[in-house]
Amino acid sequence: MTDQAFIGLVMLLVLLGAIFIGVPISFTLLFLAFVFGYVGMGATVFDLSYFQFIGMMKEELLAAVPLFVFMGYITEQAGLMERLFTAFRLLLAPVRGALYIVVVLTSAVFAMATGIVGAAVTVLGIMAAPIMIRSGYDPKLSAGTITAGGTLGILIPPSVMLIVMGPVLGVSVADLYAAAFGPGFLLAGTYIVYLLGRSYLDPKLGPPVPIEERVHSMGAMLIEVLVGTVPLLALITATLGSILAGLATPTEAAGVGATGALILMIAYKRFSWSGLQRALHATMATSSMVLLLAVTSNIFGAVFARLGTANWITESLLSLQLPPTFMLVTVLVLIFVLGWPFEWPAIILVFLPIFYPVVAALKFDLVWFGALVAVTLQTAFLSPPVAMSAYYLKQVVKGWSLATIYAGMFQFMILQVICIVLLVAFPKIATWFPEYLQHVARQQTIPEEYQKILEKQRSAPSLEDEEWGKR
Repeated sequence: MTDQAFIGLVMLLVLLGAIFIGVPISFTLLFLAFVFGYVGMGATVFDLSYFQFIGMMKEELLAAVPLFVFMGYITEQAGLMERLFTAFRLLLAPVRGALYIVVVLTSAVFAMATGIVGAAVTVLGIMAAPIMIRSGYDPKLSAGTITAGGTLGILIPPSVMLIVMGPVLGVSVADLYAAAFGPGFLLAGTYIVYLLGRSYLDPKLGPPVPIEERVHSMGAMLIEVLVGTVPLLALITATLGSILAGLATPTEAAGVGATGALILMIAYKRFSWSGLQRALHATMATSSMVLLLAVTSNIFGAVFARLGTANWITESLLSLQLPPTFMLVTVLVLIFVLGWPFEWPAIILVFLPIFYPVVAALKFDLVWFGALVAVTLQTAFLSPPVAMSAYYLKQVVKGWSLATIYAGMFQFMILQVICIVLLVAFPKIATWFPEYLQHVARQQTIPEEYQKILEKQRSAPSLEDEEWGKR
């Protein structure tokens, strides 16, 4: 190890110590980058920081962050989640464990309109918890369902986390979005199967919705379902559909989504200046946190790499000559552990650039690795003692203790670990959709007559094959 690489290692250890004692991470990153960078490379660190700052601010993709965040807060203000919850509740009322399934379905669909975990868990807690308590549902299973369902927003597109992760891994955000659908729906499906199984084995855990609370008019039910689902699905199609089809960049689609959410807010007669102001303030706070951390972590990462510590870590890990799958699992475990004290922006922007060169050197698909990281970070949202989802729910449901919420979350954390194992064992869960979209894009860009010529060329024997046949 060179002297500069050692300085970078000390800088990383000081960063971990400072964050664990509660020092704000953004300013810590910048301060340590300047101090240790100056020690290691002199005044060059200031020139390097300037160019990193300018380069990051010119990243057009980051403009999608405040737009998608604004879209999420507007859909929350518009009451779209309440309408969606009501629609699913009317449809599934006679089913055992109906409210569990309603929460998961609402979370999965609403996650495609907003990637804000705190807002999703809070709104679900306000809507679903009182009905679950009144209907005699198991408190632990109810709390686990709400927190696990709410965290789907960090994984299922248009996740803000995936937008930030794309440039870090050097892969297309559209590919990451496509790769996240398989794991996201796998998780939602696993939750539903588990909850239905528990409810049918023990009906006391999740009885059907009481008859007096059901709507018996098929016409009224149909109208509520259409009003509650169709506009939101249209908004999701306009945003995600345009990205996956290659018709718009994530930034352009985010602008369309934000405008569509405002239109729905007005159409549902939920528009108010105070509500718009709250959404703008929340958007500013969330976006400022993410973007400031993006800039400071970019400077920190540039100094860390320039000192040579990143290369030293990569070479040291590869020199161990461990099996590639074992190395991958080790990286995922480290990310999971880091998810306890750190928020996802710090992990994506500070620690992922340290780990991913190792994964790239082992020839793993980085899009698949991005999906694995996203699912692992979602698991960290449900792992005590620093599981933020528990505190979001506790704020709105005072009757459930943190011990009850933790006990419920732990069940779903086990389900998530099972899904991570399946994703490692069967990479196609994440990679089939982006590969399919890429295949469709290639087919569309090549005219049909040229495709036929290419197919004939592929099927025709080569000159070498003919010569070999003659011999």
